[in-house]
Amino acid sequence: MELRDYLRILRTRWVGILLLTFLGAAAAFGWTALQPRVYTASASGIVQATGGGTDTGSALVGNQLAQSKVSSYVDIGGWRSVAQHAIDELGLDTTPQGLVSHVSVSNPLDTVIINVSANASSPEAARDLAEAWIGGMVAEINTLETGNPSSPGAVTLVAGQSASLPSDPSSPNVRLNLALGTLIGLALGIGYAVIRHVLDRRVRHPRDIERETGVAVVGTIPLDKQLSDARRLVVFDGPSQEASSSGITEAMRELRTNLQFMDVDNPPRVIVVSSPLPGDGKSTTAANLALGLAAAGQRTVLIDADLRRAVVGSIFSLPDGAGLTDVLAARATIDDVAHPVSPNLTVLTAGRIPPNPSEVLGSQRMRDLLLGFGKAATVIIDSPPTIPVTDAAVLSTAADGVLLVVSAGRTTYEMMHKAVDNIGRANGRVLGVVLNKVPRRGAESGYYGYQYRGEYYAPAPAEPRGQDAASSGTIDDLLASADTPPTQRGSAAE
Repeated sequence: MELRDYLRILRTRWVGILLLTFLGAAAAFGWTALQPRVYTASASGIVQATGGGTDTGSALVGNQLAQSKVSSYVDIGGWRSVAQHAIDELGLDTTPQGLVSHVSVSNPLDTVIINVSANASSPEAARDLAEAWIGGMVAEINTLETGNPSSPGAVTLVAGQSASLPSDPSSPNVRLNLALGTLIGLALGIGYAVIRHVLDRRVRHPRDIERETGVAVVGTIPLDKQLSDARRLVVFDGPSQEASSSGITEAMRELRTNLQFMDVDNPPRVIVVSSPLPGDGKSTTAANLALGLAAAGQRTVLIDADLRRAVVGSIFSLPDGAGLTDVLAARATIDDVAHPVSPNLTVLTAGRIPPNPSEVLGSQRMRDLLLGFGKAATVIIDSPPTIPVTDAAVLSTAADGVLLVVSAGRTTYEMMHKAVDNIGRANGRVLGVVLNKVPRRGAESGYYGYQYRGEYYAPAPAEPRGQDAASSGTIDDLLASADTPPTQRGSAAE
């Protein structure tokens, strides 16, 4: 994974990351609120010699004697006898061993100062305990030196600065706990995002498709619920009423251009459109691709070869009746069942559903039909999905290649691999992948670079129509002109 992949993950999963970060901060705040408040007060004393003269030599001797005693006095500060003195003075209901854990005694380096820090549940209790502890140390040291708690020896501890009343609790540290909770939540959020990305095998990015399958992405189509649910056709030769339709139109033009320049010397003429599973939008893609090719001036034939779930007729609102299967069974002629939708586009519906669709589509009659159409026009074939049935793989042997339509966020890489393998085992060729239902907004829109904005797209100008196709009245006329290469105008407009 590259740095931009991590940035893409963060952008896509930012909601989860933000939620876990907030939960981490909330958990830290809740834990902090449940902790008892602890206040800390500090008192200090100084170790000094009580006897001796006022001359410099006596002062030096006294200072050296005090420094030799200070470390021992610090240890005395942890005795239970000192704690018992504080208990008796303050009337506390606790044990000396338990009280010792609330007090710490220290000595700053190279000094004869002793600091006492006492912790308690209230500011007053902390202040009183610190001062009582200093008093207990003084009494214990005097007892050790002279045997009398009130009579100091040659070296003693003198109470110095009294403890002040703490204004804020020393524990828990709210800011520190919130900062740690937020950092832990952020780390968990990033970890969740990366793990989710690694475990998510759904198609998310064109670059990942090419890296996983080795098949190029030749088109990306934005998500449009109306297009998906109602199988609505897009407008190619007039002003669009919706910005979303303009976006889809541009996507279909891009797909059309990529197909035209896939092999300049020998462009594909017979193209099967399929998908790994139902619901990926293959029929809608095939219909709109055929419309786009026809709008560019190319003679186009759209064949509904999905003999299990035919929908092309309903997309174009064509009447039910005879169609492809009737032509293959010699019950009707092509001119009888073909529907000229526009001067450049002819639609051949599926017709009666046979009991053996794979055998019908793999017949020599079907090959001859596609060969005849392919000489005079670009043929778009809507076929069944590749994983449930073998129809698409069978058709691929008589076509120039297969366009595989997959759904962003739905199709998995395992499905794609199986679909490509099924076509490959039949010696078919996958021309490319069309990534369908790409999100328009949100974090995932940045995955594909589809930041569609309505104001960006102006109404599309009418595309030129082929003059040679405008005069073609029947399919027989179309087949009769097979020796003449079809006009492919409109490429410059891409």
